[in-house]
Amino acid sequence: MDINISNSGNLKTFNEKRNEFLPYGLTCEIWSPCLMRKPDRHNEIEINYSPESTVTYLIQDKKITIPAKKLAIFWGLVPHQIINFEGTKPYYVCTIPFSQFLEWKLPDSFVDRILKGEVLFEASENSSLFDEFLLNNWFNDLNKNNYSEVALLEMRSRLHRMAVSNLSKKEMVHSPIHLNEISLVERIAIYIGQNYQNPIKVAEIGENVGLHPDYANTLFKKAFGCTLSDYITEERISNAKRKLVATNKSITEISFECGFNSISRFNEAFRKYNNCTPREFRKSCK
Repeated sequence: MDINISNSGNLKTFNEKRNEFLPYGLTCEIWSPCLMRKPDRHNEIEINYSPESTVTYLIQDKKITIPAKKLAIFWGLVPHQIINFEGTKPYYVCTIPFSQFLEWKLPDSFVDRILKGEVLFEASENSSLFDEFLLNNWFNDLNKNNYSEVALLEMRSRLHRMAVSNLSKKEMVHSPIHLNEISLVERIAIYIGQNYQNPIKVAEIGENVGLHPDYANTLFKKAFGCTLSDYITEERISNAKRKLVATNKSITEISFECGFNSISRFNEAFRKYNNCTPREFRKSCK
């Protein structure tokens, strides 16, 4: 079956002005591949599927390419940024509310790997036509037919099948980035992703990538739209939110694991970015 998704209405692209952590809700949309000048973050599970194009994300300190005709899933709360793509054909992007995903009670190891920040691919080699058919149905059900319950039932079943497939394969999908393959800005983002839990300073980041700290900060702000200090704080808060949901660790323990040197600093920063305390956030997720 050959489904032409290029004629399915207005194509979506990433809105760089959208607020941090603004929810997408339950969606199945058709996107046009494009480079992203800043990472996206949202508290939904995200599914990507491209019938023809390939899309490469920078996800924390990993460069991950999603090939054509391969279903991929990850937690949108992990900062993700398209840094390359091949082909111009549109692709599907689905978002599933996090609470809905947890209610499905999928196999624990599958859920755990997603909550730890992994990107999982469909392990089966024979599902591409099946997936294209399903995603076309989900797009129509959510955007034209108002059959959201039908789409949710099929999403749950598809992810359960994917979980069983991955449990048998145990495939690893991360590939380390070689420094000669990436730009200075990407190297800065990777260094922060690898060291946010440590008391790193702007001077240390500049030294690591061979730049004067002021120039490193200017270069990074031009590309990402925020200072290095703000980005470090956002990275720490983002990882703290995952730990608040995915573990039973105390809030104090999480604050120190994520690089904050005091619980008061953690609470202050968390409230600034989320308009609630860590305790309130954890309670709302449960």
